[in-house]
Amino acid sequence: MNRRIGNLFVVLAVGLVALIGMTTYWQVWARSSLEARQANVRLVYRDLAIDRGSIVSSDGVTLAESKPGTLDGRPVFFRDYPQDGLAAHLVGYSSLLAGRSGLERSLDTELTGSTGDLAGVVNSFDRMKGDTVRGDDVVLRLNAAAQRVAMDELERLGVRGSVVVLDPSNGGILVMASTPTFNPNTGLEEALRNPNSPLLNRATQGLYPPGSTFKVVTAASALDAGIVTTATTFPGPACIDSGGQKLCNFRDHTYGPHTFGYALAHSINTTFAKVGADLGKERLAATMRGFGFFSRFSWDYPPEQSLPSGVFNRRGNLVDPSGTFDVPRLAIGQERLLATPLQMAEVAVAVANGGQIIQPEPVLEVRAPDGAVVRRPSPVYLGRAMTTETAATLRELMKQVVDDGTGGAAAVAGLDVAGKTGTAETGRESKNDVWFIGFAPAKAARFAFAVLVEDVAGTGGDVAAPIAAAVLRALTAQTT
Repeated sequence: MNRRIGNLFVVLAVGLVALIGMTTYWQVWARSSLEARQANVRLVYRDLAIDRGSIVSSDGVTLAESKPGTLDGRPVFFRDYPQDGLAAHLVGYSSLLAGRSGLERSLDTELTGSTGDLAGVVNSFDRMKGDTVRGDDVVLRLNAAAQRVAMDELERLGVRGSVVVLDPSNGGILVMASTPTFNPNTGLEEALRNPNSPLLNRATQGLYPPGSTFKVVTAASALDAGIVTTATTFPGPACIDSGGQKLCNFRDHTYGPHTFGYALAHSINTTFAKVGADLGKERLAATMRGFGFFSRFSWDYPPEQSLPSGVFNRRGNLVDPSGTFDVPRLAIGQERLLATPLQMAEVAVAVANGGQIIQPEPVLEVRAPDGAVVRRPSPVYLGRAMTTETAATLRELMKQVVDDGTGGAAAVAGLDVAGKTGTAETGRESKNDVWFIGFAPAKAARFAFAVLVEDVAGTGGDVAAPIAAAVLRALTAQTT
């Protein structure tokens, strides 16, 4: 064979192999990355051709559904949110331009029928044939009536805030309200420009100093460690020295000698600062980890939309629990401690649940297009935050907070409510972040909750506790 012809043959052979290799790469290995490009028109049409499943509340209210339409003469389905901004932060959005968020994103495989089960395989064949693919419907544990009351209460006050209610028995998210909200049908661009950040889910992404609600964690740690009992007595000065700085009770109130139980019911800072100093950093940090602080809750929701709670540095980074803390101030919910309403609802869950925390769960069940139930999540327990004995003690003490202490405005006729108020100073004059956390009924809880209101002049007992009472009345009305 002529050498030139031989060389040409080799070049052609190598080129052919390279062509086959590159074609295989782009069609097989790089296919997913190509499809992921927002500019891929084919992908857009393919997604819009899917009749996404509906998202429905536990009380039968449709929160998201697909409606048929046309685009460039082709039949497509557009996403519609009949309740506008009612549950926009939890449900999220599925948008041609903005992508997906919330449950629309985390449950996308089920809503589009792309799961690996038999129904997903059938849908794959339907795609190949060009037939319309129908996704699975998702029924949430969310109670739309109670969600409406929570949103109305926050919007009536004209405040930024959040209400989270969980079912302590299974982690079910019964309410997840965040204000201001946005309308996923029409308001995404406007929401991006709004300085009040309506796209922020304050229930899961809002980080706030928990104030005195954190005393529940400190009390659990101290009772478990045997440092105090409910009858342990303390003096009641208005202020004490802590690390060379003055640490005072709310409004510099002076108390006489009192018990530890009284200190929780009346939220006495000087007592809890002393208890925190006796506990020490290691024991208090260990208890915090047991409650879920310093890590992100893992649940059916985009991870970047659910932040961990804990102690943060000035750069906004989470500090390792082994770091240096001002423990007395940490024990009363100050220092650099920040928490989400979801985290503080989990604190209430732990007390109501005999000491155990549970994974938040938005989904009641997933149904195939023919109505068959294809998934029904089971409760996932995440660990023990305290002993059952300590939890029982705290249930009684938190009931006293509502019956005789700072949380009287959370009382609901015919329902034993247990809770804890919190008022955290923001550094702005007469502006506080206020809280109320708790559960009801006190002895066999069906609801565990956290209410947070930003930048108000009142206290947790004045502002947040009445919101909790209104939501509890709505939930009780729905379940009796």
